[in-house]
Amino acid sequence: MTDDAPFWKRKSLGDMTKAEWESLCDGCGRCCLHKLRDDETDEIHYTNVACRLLDLETCRCSDYTHRFRKVRDCVSLTPALMEEIDWLPPTCGYRLVHEGRDLPEWHPLRSGNEESVHQAHISGQGRIVSERRAGALEDYVADWPGEYPSGLPLPPLIRRHKP
Repeated sequence: MTDDAPFWKRKSLGDMTKAEWESLCDGCGRCCLHKLRDDETDEIHYTNVACRLLDLETCRCSDYTHRFRKVRDCVSLTPALMEEIDWLPPTCGYRLVHEGRDLPEWHPLRSGNEESVHQAHISGQGRIVSERRAGALEDYVADWPGEYPSGLPLPPLIRRHKP
């Protein structure tokens, strides 16, 4: 892999700068949707109910800097945590790179356009509801947040090498 390859193809998650790490977020909002875990099967059921801080239009946190003070169970993703969590959506840049895959064409780092995640209908834009308006989460179970969109190819595996 050449030095001019994008950082996500050259570096492991743990070797990325803070800015590189943060830029892996495509702004889809799927990770900020509530999930239910079945006590008996451990299966995850995604909902279309968003954290109260998620801006339903931009699909970005409305108070990213102070989110941990306002939402007690907000998770700070780290490279180490990627080994433990199993609930990131299959479209997530963090998950894809962790799995050794390239980023998809609609990811803003590939497209150069912050809106491409919405234009490709990957984000929750127009299909999510705030927890402030929702009722019981069980009434909002949805398949799409936990699925890779049909008809779109899964990004290929990439080979990284240590210099």
